[in-house]
Amino acid sequence: MQPIQLFDPASSTYTYILFDEASRDALIVDPVDEQLERDLATLRQYGLKLQWAIETHAHADHITSAALLAEHTGARTAAPAGCGIGTAAVQLQHGQTLQFGGETLRALHTPGHTSGSMSFTWRDHVFTGDTLLIGGCGRTDFQSGSAEDLYRSITLQLFTLPDATTVWPGHDYQGRTRSTIGTEKNGNARIAGKTLAEFVATMDSLNLPRPRRMDEAVPANLSSGVRHDAGSAGSTQAQAAAGYAGDVSPELACAWWQAGEAVLVDVRTDAEREWVGFVPGAVALAWKQWPGMAMNPQFDADLQAAVPAGQKVLLLCRSGVRSIAAAKRATELGLQAYNILEGFEGDPDANAQRGHRGGWRLRGLPWRQG
Repeated sequence: MQPIQLFDPASSTYTYILFDEASRDALIVDPVDEQLERDLATLRQYGLKLQWAIETHAHADHITSAALLAEHTGARTAAPAGCGIGTAAVQLQHGQTLQFGGETLRALHTPGHTSGSMSFTWRDHVFTGDTLLIGGCGRTDFQSGSAEDLYRSITLQLFTLPDATTVWPGHDYQGRTRSTIGTEKNGNARIAGKTLAEFVATMDSLNLPRPRRMDEAVPANLSSGVRHDAGSAGSTQAQAAAGYAGDVSPELACAWWQAGEAVLVDVRTDAEREWVGFVPGAVALAWKQWPGMAMNPQFDADLQAAVPAGQKVLLLCRSGVRSIAAAKRATELGLQAYNILEGFEGDPDANAQRGHRGGWRLRGLPWRQG
């Protein structure tokens, strides 16, 4: 059985979808935020239920869509414990496994590119992230990288896998899609047949340019790809956004709503509103329905019915992710739509708990529970 391999040309990143044929439960490795719609479409095409969105490390060249996928599908997030991605629901340790249907993915701590980097084995496949590439390996000159650690990770862990194991890399820049452990062990130009000292000398001499998006990507990836955080608190102006009218702080949204300038639409599920809390007077209209997080077929018609002509519509979800998708759809329907930053609960904190980093509820705006 083969994984579904997807490619992001802007960052030359490979994303992988693995699934159990019987249950259709699925897992995605290293998703890219700019490819969110592609990945959701692929899940729909194959009839898959995403259970896990996982990372091999905190990337410097693109931003993950793990948090977005979790919001859209109900999946859980997982990341290497040593990478500092505190928002991930599961902090993976060496040897830990994740189940999706009857399938099992196993985590291998393979430091070197970063100190927390992991590779993942599944059946006779290994997903190596930026640790082992086809004919090469990841760089070690930033993000707590170590050439010595990378050499040991490759030679003492990855190269001890069966030679027939298929290698699925995190990147390739020459159009290659896969290799095998045996091929890399015998012919990888960076490491095959080299001593530790020779490998370290090679890595130290690379002099590679700094990743173009590093300053943007790394902080976002440490929050599972969430970029709109509590820094927006109290803003009195809408922020420009692509595909809809703009992003607004919870305070500004509440002011517009209470002044009668806008309709507030809560796009969370009924279960979320019942268990976590709700805004009295807001229109309750789920973007996706629980369980299963299937699209609400009545969303378009009910939204149009809820918003009088000439009024703005404000979209609220758990943390300001689903509401972006809903705002884009509202815009396509001809409405002036705004996403409420931080959502109702805000982003997860370092302990993966919500309610402590912004959000409508934390800001002291009207809400009730029960």
